[in-house]
Amino acid sequence: MLGKIISLFKKRDEKEIERLEEDWFNKKSDVMAAVLGREHDMVLHSIIPYEIGGALDLYYYPNGIAGTAIATKEVSPACSKGSSNDAFKKYELVMFTRHLMSDDDLEADQGDDISPFKKAMRNISSILNPVARYSSEATLNPKETCEFPEDFDDIGGKCLIFDNYGEVPVSQEGFGVMAVIEIYKSEMQYAMEQGGEMLLSKLKAQGHYPYSDLDREPVV
Repeated sequence: MLGKIISLFKKRDEKEIERLEEDWFNKKSDVMAAVLGREHDMVLHSIIPYEIGGALDLYYYPNGIAGTAIATKEVSPACSKGSSNDAFKKYELVMFTRHLMSDDDLEADQGDDISPFKKAMRNISSILNPVARYSSEATLNPKETCEFPEDFDDIGGKCLIFDNYGEVPVSQEGFGVMAVIEIYKSEMQYAMEQGGEMLLSKLKAQGHYPYSDLDREPVV
């Protein structure tokens, strides 16, 4: 009898957690759409769930600023500790490319002959996954920089700067969207010496913010 009672309470707890997670997912999705523009119908789902060691699901926003935003929705769960920093109690990550999605980009890859958007998407995915894992252990604040160790596969030596992105409604209890921006090493060194705000101002002044496409000249 005791086992049945425990099992009943466990099922109730599981249902309550599912409800809370779904409510939170919908709430933050609304905020992200308000900040990033209307979300695309397509989602890149990971075969192995992120919570058990797989890759992130990625969500696409082609209806905001020019290009495409690619964002996470698994960094800030409702019922367990998520990533936080000095700006946000909870946040999700986003990266931007100037490349637009096309109908062809919704199809499976055809070998190495892929579109500029898919190349950018692969790069963004390779960055967001380790940053998301790291953000659960370390505090990644806006205006700070990060460099991947040289021995990391595919992303070794890549440099990043973070920034709180967009105007989030004050009613959202500390939730926000944090931009992850790939930059040149010389730009990262400048940010470390002069401050991240100075670098972000230069990127904005030259029209490169918040994009991670490095088919441009460094601003410093």
